[in-house]
Amino acid sequence: MGEQPSRDPSKDAPGFAAQADTKAARKLKARRNAAHGVWFGLGMMGLIGWSVAVPTLLGAALGLWLDERHPGTHSWTLALLVAGLTIGCLNAWHWVAKEDKAMREEQEAGDE
Repeated sequence: MGEQPSRDPSKDAPGFAAQADTKAARKLKARRNAAHGVWFGLGMMGLIGWSVAVPTLLGAALGLWLDERHPGTHSWTLALLVAGLTIGCLNAWHWVAKEDKAMREEQEAGDE
């Protein structure tokens, strides 16, 4: 009645050792990639923001210049502002997809 099933400690050891190895590898990887912290994230947000803002402003500036030189029934400023915004958003999407792919590949390589 007071007997507990005997456990074989040798069966628990490989699982524990594997978990310890995995955690140690993650810590070492985090120390090597310390640049991927808060500042890296803020830098990426800034990069993405500028990749949208610059084409948008360039499109608006070109549109203003064209409206002064070649006035017409439609607004070059509005059309090129939208075109610049579209190009900027596609550019930002490209950067985010590229970084996401790199992070996934790095994570998969770390899991192996």
